[in-house]
Amino acid sequence: MGKDAEFLNYIYQNAKMGVIGIDNIKDKIFDDELKNIIATQKKEYQKIADDASSILNELGLTEKDVSKMAKVSTYVMANLEMLKDDSSSNIAKLMIEGSNKGIIEINKNLNSYNNMNSKIVKLAKKLLATEQHNIDELKIYL
Repeated sequence: MGKDAEFLNYIYQNAKMGVIGIDNIKDKIFDDELKNIIATQKKEYQKIADDASSILNELGLTEKDVSKMAKVSTYVMANLEMLKDDSSSNIAKLMIEGSNKGIIEINKNLNSYNNMNSKIVKLAKKLLATEQHNIDELKIYL
């Protein structure tokens, strides 16, 4: 059960970081189309986090929240970047960079956890596909 819980918590935290990252920049987005894209992405991340939480609860476990340090770091970095450049292009770049980090970590975790519950692997692959889709959606703003 330990590896299942670890991986589910990773999925949960990765998706929550997407939500947190979006919350940190959403008020600085002035392009309505980009704002709608980002809002939809936030809903996707929240759904994945909720699904990970539900599976953890089914297993009799609870999710581990994102650390305060990670939240503060994300907030500070986003705001520093936005002070320098709050253009739609820079917002897209920041979001793409976050998704790229997510893709790397998801693949790393998928490769390191063997014999995982198929429900968990399916959710991890859903997060992976979501990250890639988000990148593809934002490329037009670069």
